[in-house]
Amino acid sequence: MIAFIARRFGSGAFLLLIISTIAYFLMFFSSTNVAMNILGEDATSEAILAKQQELGLDQPILERYWAWLTHAITGDFGISWFTNEDIVKTILARLPVTMTLVLGAILIAAILATILGMTAAVKGGAIDRLVQFLAIAGFAVPNFVVAIFLVTLFAIQIPIFNAVGYTDFAENPGEWAKSITLPVAALALSALAAVAQQVRGSVTDAINMDYVRTLRARGLSFNRVVYKHVLRNAGGPALSILGVQFVGMLGGSVLVEQIFAIPGLGPYAVSSTAVSDIPAVMGLVVVTALVVIVVNLIIDLLSAALNPKVRLS
Repeated sequence: MIAFIARRFGSGAFLLLIISTIAYFLMFFSSTNVAMNILGEDATSEAILAKQQELGLDQPILERYWAWLTHAITGDFGISWFTNEDIVKTILARLPVTMTLVLGAILIAAILATILGMTAAVKGGAIDRLVQFLAIAGFAVPNFVVAIFLVTLFAIQIPIFNAVGYTDFAENPGEWAKSITLPVAALALSALAAVAQQVRGSVTDAINMDYVRTLRARGLSFNRVVYKHVLRNAGGPALSILGVQFVGMLGGSVLVEQIFAIPGLGPYAVSSTAVSDIPAVMGLVVVTALVVIVVNLIIDLLSAALNPKVRLS
């Protein structure tokens, strides 16, 4: 298990380096005149040149990348070119909000998808058709469309939840719940469809395996076989699709947070990208990639716990 974790950490660190390197060069090659964006269109050529020298944009790109990388390794992403805020502090202040939405959505999706998928595989009938319909709808309807529908129905026409804004849990737990319910639901619905379909297929395949018939022939009840053996074997593929959905939720949270005016990483990413605030964007890229790598590592460990053969892969 230690070697398994070490391999995952090593591959994760290498992947983080590759992602950050590609993102850095793409940002510099695709960004516009940053100095003019900061100073405004009326800025003189001398002022723009001075600003470029201040930001280090007059240096060769490899030197700039090396300077950024050596600071980033120590956890120093610098300050924003436009707001002069410390990037690490800004991201750490917003990250819990985004993670609350995404983790809440993935937890709800996992629980409901397991129930729906198992019921569809075991019972069939109307539940099975519902899961098939959800799978198609989940892939066809983007989560921002779901978000608009939910806020229109449950915040405007039926004012049960908050339409916009975010309340910290420590400040008011009730208002916190009302502020995150609709965003979490919008993120969870698309994942629910995909995971439920995966659980259904995995449970159906497992039920038809020879070991299930052997266990039933030995006198074990069908429910005991399903919940003790079948669900364990079907858990691996379900965890894998949950990892994929987690990445999708991080991307989807950008639009969802914009719609609900939630102060997470989404609005910060949009505003930073719009003005080519390269230090802020790179900080977001590294933190997001790190979160994804850690979550995938956790999923690998859970898969290894369910199936010891995974430890050797």
